Amino acid sequence: MITRIREVRRAKSMTLLDVALACSPPTTAQTIGRLETGTRTVSVGWLNRIAAALGVTAGDLVELPDRADLPVVAVLSRDGAHAPRRESVVTPPMPTGDMVAMTVEDGIGDYRRGDVIWCAKVAPDSYAALLNRDVLLPRPAGRFIFGRLIGREGDRLQVLPLEPGGKQQIVTDPAWAASAVKLVREL
Repeated sequence: MITRIREVRRAKSMTLLDVALACSPPTTAQTIGRLETGTRTVSVGWLNRIAAALGVTAGDLVELPDRADLPVVAVLSRDGAHAPRRESVVTPPMPTGDMVAMTVEDGIGDYRRGDVIWCAKVAPDSYAALLNRDVLLPRPAGRFIFGRLIGREGDRLQVLPLEPGGKQQIVTDPAWAASAVKLVREL
């Protein structure tokens, strides 16, 4: 298996030690170095630990033949655009886990017409982790609420619509909730 651990680590501006300490449980920089160079075989368990430490999915750390990477030719900073210090690539978005999508027909809040919002479904016992995030909640008869989750009291979720002056809405015991995690926008 060919991994992209080094490329992703460098793209995240993390050292071997940063990744090692971010692993759960922590490990050594030497171990991470051996895993990313192939000196040590990367198991699925290690791949998952390193992915979590880097804040990516395990699939982002593996070279897949049917998934094209894009070369990074420039880096944008306060000083303007400049060539990257090291050769690197980025991987186009790929759905993971239990995800759903929503398209934007009319611009509202930070979202523009044509945007695609990727949302990750969350189990009811994890709804508290969605506070102050944009969420999609199902309603009866094929309707939905999309807005900022601002509170939770028992099985009641308090959602603030994205349009200015919108009134808070209460959703009681939704079947599921999904947090907006990725925005795909045409320029």
